[in-house]
Amino acid sequence: MLRESGHVALHTLDLPLANKTSDRSVNELSEQKHMVVVTKDSDFVDSFLLRKQPWKLLLISTGNIKNSELIDILFANIQKIASGFESCDFIEMNRSGIVYHG
Repeated sequence: MLRESGHVALHTLDLPLANKTSDRSVNELSEQKHMVVVTKDSDFVDSFLLRKQPWKLLLISTGNIKNSELIDILFANIQKIASGFESCDFIEMNRSGIVYHG
């Protein structure tokens, strides 16, 4: 859906090891290609705070919700997120909106 709205996007399923791709490999790919990692996994937050990897991070912290609700929240905020990454490296999206962490 991100691709359909004009964003360059790659899912871990598109990678040779699919969902078995290590976090380290995802971080390295993010750094090499200057791609934002979109995740619900707090391990990426730890990596970002400790090593500034991945290149940029979008943390989804909505808790357990239906995929349709998640998609609605994401697309309601996609422009804020995209413009936020112009000056920010770590953004969090929750049910209430967007938090810019720096």
